[in-house]
Amino acid sequence: MARSVQALFVLGLALLPCATAFAQSSPMLQPAAVAAASPPTAAQQQASQAEVRKLSDAFVGVAERVSPSVVQIDVTVRDDAQDSLLRWLGASADSSPVSRGMGSGVVFTPDGAILTNNHVIENALTINVHLRDGRFLPGRLIGRDPATDLAVIKVDAQGLVAARFADSDAMRVGEWMVAIGSPFGLGYTVTTGVLSAKGRGGLGMNAIEDYLQTDAGINPGNSGGPLCNLDGQVVGINTMVVGRGSGIGFAVPSNLARRAAEQILRIGHVERAWLGVTVQDLTPDLAGAMKLDPRAGALVNMVAEGGPGAKAQLHPGDVLAAVGGKPVHDSHEFVREVLGHDVGQALAIEVLRNGQRYGATVNVVARPEAPIAPVPAQQASVPQVGFGMALRDLAPQQAQQLGLASRPVAVVTSISPGSSADRSGVKAGDVVVEADGKSEPTSADVQAAAADGMLVLRLKRGESQFYAAVKR
Repeated sequence: MARSVQALFVLGLALLPCATAFAQSSPMLQPAAVAAASPPTAAQQQASQAEVRKLSDAFVGVAERVSPSVVQIDVTVRDDAQDSLLRWLGASADSSPVSRGMGSGVVFTPDGAILTNNHVIENALTINVHLRDGRFLPGRLIGRDPATDLAVIKVDAQGLVAARFADSDAMRVGEWMVAIGSPFGLGYTVTTGVLSAKGRGGLGMNAIEDYLQTDAGINPGNSGGPLCNLDGQVVGINTMVVGRGSGIGFAVPSNLARRAAEQILRIGHVERAWLGVTVQDLTPDLAGAMKLDPRAGALVNMVAEGGPGAKAQLHPGDVLAAVGGKPVHDSHEFVREVLGHDVGQALAIEVLRNGQRYGATVNVVARPEAPIAPVPAQQASVPQVGFGMALRDLAPQQAQQLGLASRPVAVVTSISPGSSADRSGVKAGDVVVEADGKSEPTSADVQAAAADGMLVLRLKRGESQFYAAVKR
């Protein structure tokens, strides 16, 4: 990066004298020959302001239309690094405190199906969903597709506002984009930018990469949220950034995301079309040796024995120039076009071989996929009794070191994932500074206050304090 900046700086210095010389030799550019620019008239200023207001109103309209379809997803994950306070309290080495993660999601169906990223939920012990109307509901995982970093979860709700999806193939580079999500936990944050590029791949993050690139602000917590056009339609599912603050974010295209979500809801997993061949790009050297244009198509380098391509008489060295009547220019376009077709479909392809052009038909089958392991949230959970938290008393000297009275004070030592205490945000290591109005209670005091099945706790975590309502 430093070298690039330096080169541009030197290039700028080299160009300046040329520009100066040209200006001096051209009478059209002499100051006396340049007419003074007239200030804009009041009518021109009003027209300009009206155009700006139209754009502003368009952004506002997108936020208002799409936000009801956006959710915040909270997960708990196992935290193998022992909390320092728990170690200080003498917690056993095999205890497993939990920590929290966060992402976003898009309502896919009115009955509670939500599309998000796989990486948001893949390590989750519990999944909870904040809806725009204020409801906080447990979510269950329906299915996931690590190859595209997508997953579908579901909440028990009816009448939700399902997002509208655009045809991502029809989007044009340079169009305005709006991203909505919960970056750093800041719910329903709206950022804007443009569609910077389409068909980005080769990033090495997932098995299937066909990303939309945008400079709309995307940060941790935006994952799984929508990237929208100015019509309020979902163009992509935000999934990652290249470095924070770089202005380069990526989203899974809506066409790919919608197909994955529909299959997960229908059969619980994703089936992808497969021709039984692997392909690569034609480099200029390879294209020259084969007397082809480098953009002539995708070069076959391997054919799976007994696969659809072998049955269609495809061979290594063939160049696949079109799929389903649509020209392809490289391996990335070829894979994208194949994935856009259904398993079991007869697919027409165009083959270049030894300077000749042939047609062939391939009967597409399901791509072989490794079994997808269940995430912790899908595994059988242990039934929880009561509030789902365990307490013990701090020793007087420990309480004093935390700025409390020199007497026993209750501290949370463990939380059961998915329990009432967990959903309320209580965490192992929290010190109870108040329980139902009683200051600095002992664990016995907390137990007595819990007799009615409801607790209002004020908790100390580090230097911060907060209230939590926990009920049996």
